[in-house]
Amino acid sequence: MRSPFMSERASAYLFLAPGFILYLLMALVPALATLAFSLTEVDRFTWGISFAGADNLLFVLSDRRFWTAFGNTFTFIAMAVAGNVGLGLLLAVLIDRQMPRAVLYFLRLAFFLPVLVATALVSLVWQLLYSTDLGILNYYLNELHLPSVSWLTNSRVAMVSIVILDVWKHVGFFMIIQLAALQGIPRSLVEAGELDGAGFWQIFRYIKLPYILPVVLFCVTYATITGLQVFDSIRILTQGGPGDATISLVMYMYEEAFGAQDIGVGSAAAFILLAAIAVTTLVQWRIGRRMVAQ
Repeated sequence: MRSPFMSERASAYLFLAPGFILYLLMALVPALATLAFSLTEVDRFTWGISFAGADNLLFVLSDRRFWTAFGNTFTFIAMAVAGNVGLGLLLAVLIDRQMPRAVLYFLRLAFFLPVLVATALVSLVWQLLYSTDLGILNYYLNELHLPSVSWLTNSRVAMVSIVILDVWKHVGFFMIIQLAALQGIPRSLVEAGELDGAGFWQIFRYIKLPYILPVVLFCVTYATITGLQVFDSIRILTQGGPGDATISLVMYMYEEAFGAQDIGVGSAAAFILLAAIAVTTLVQWRIGRRMVAQ
């Protein structure tokens, strides 16, 4: 005879099964289809399919534009993760203090609202702000008697412009998460540090930061994974230019699969992107475990 506990557990699995199976199918079927396409070559004129083996993968790995996109993507990640998580933590620390509840709710809403707006719409707005001749940013630079900046057409500035947009849009998300972690710290720990004569920096460095470190590491991992998939903002603002200065891995994959209509090469690039996400996440997870253990 089964125990009530086993019956409840089986019921829980039964209720979870439809959603889990649906999610598995939505993730597994496209992955298998991508794997199949990466091993084939599709004739774009007759739509005939032939087996290509590792040719598509070797083509991608030998393509200079792929490695340019690879470097651009990780450059974007380095700046975007530092901006989103670092600035988000700074804002969370500044807001984590005694203040009227209405003011706290207003600040949360003000920083979080951009997260709710579609990236495509945000990119269109920032495209106007970045305009060399009509943009408001260059207008104020000229008012200060400073030279105009080619925000989207200068290869040295274009990636920074995309990062600024990304941080403006997503920093509120990481602020909210880290603020919740800070507000979950037991008050007794902070009071004990204050009684021992610790200042603001000492309390943050030795009490608050170690306590919320797992949350900070989660934010870093999440920001890295989303950074590896950056596409919308680059597609709208620069189309990967000037030249290939801002082309990302996803944009390279998109251009090969739908621009050049080489689905096999695009699928191979997608699998390399998947491998990059898996390796990066694993490395960050192991480093995070060591840091938390210390």
